[in-house]
Parts: sequence; C-alpha cells; structure tokens
Amino acid sequence: MRIAPIDIAHKTFHRKMMGLDPDEVMEFLRMVADELETSIKERNSLREILREKDLAVAEYRERDELLKSTITTATRMSERMQVDAEREAKLIIHDANQKADTIVRESRDSLRRIYQEINDLKRVRMQFENNLKALIQSHATMLEQGQKIMPNPVIETRATNQETDEAQTLKNKIAEAVHKKINMDF
Repeated sequence: MRIAPIDIAHKTFHRKMMGLDPDEVMEFLRMVADELETSIKERNSLREILREKDLAVAEYRERDELLKSTITTATRMSERMQVDAEREAKLIIHDANQKADTIVRESRDSLRRIYQEINDLKRVRMQFENNLKALIQSHATMLEQGQKIMPNPVIETRATNQETDEAQTLKNKIAEAVHKKINMDF
C-alpha cells in the first residue's frame, strides 16, 4: 500500500497509557508529510522534465533519421549525377574526337585534291607552253621557207640580211610576248 502525504498528515494513533506526546507526533507527522509532498512534487517535476526530454530526444532521433536519410539520398543522387556527368563527358569527348577526325580527314582529302589540281595545272601549262613554242617555231620555219622560196626582189643582198634580222627580231618579240602572257596568266 502506498502512502500519500495526506495519509501521514491525518494519521491518528490510539492512545495508550504512557504514550507519546500527541502534539509532538502530529508535528512530526506534518513535517514528514510536507517533506514527502515536496519529494513527490520534485519527483513529478522531474518526471515531467524527463518526459519533455524524452519527447525532445525522440524528436531529435526523428530529425537524425531524416537527416541520415536525406544525406544518404543526396549521396546517392550525387554519385548518380557524377556517373551521369562522366558518361556525358565521355560521349562529348568521343563525339568531338570523331568530328576532329572527320575534319582532319576532309582537310587531308581537300589538300590532296588541291595538290592534284596544282599538278594538273602545271601539266596543262607545260603542254600549252610546248604547243605554243612548237606553233611559233613552225610559223618561224614557214616564214624562213617562204623567204627562201620567194625572196624580196628589190634589194636581194641587203634584204636577205635585213629580212633575216627582221625575222629573228619578230621571232624574239613573239617569244617574249608569249612568255609574258604565260607568266601573267599563271
């Protein structure tokens, strides 16, 4: 059976002869009752504080679990984002390398074509120069043969040297003009 402070304060004893002083007993019982009441109040206060602390601890535990969960989720997301970023970076680098290889290959092909075109143009120029020289020489030969077949009747001796000089001068002028024309075109 539990004893409350009120039980102690209202407790009465049977009287016996030669018993204790009832006032002293009652005073002592009141003191014990007051002390017990103070202890109970203190105990109840401590229980209330403990209950509040338990609630706070429970709340902190919930927050801790939530934080742990959040950190775990954030860590997973961060790892996933890092993996995705690395994969995307590899794809971008691979794509850039392919484009660079394509550009280099196309540039080399273009350079080869340009060199080929330059060589073709040089060949065409040489053929043109050779054909022009041959044409000039054939015309010069025809002029010389024409002079031999049909000499200038007016001044034969003087004309022959002069015509030969004129023919040679004409050949030189034609060759010079052709050479200038070829150099200007190319």
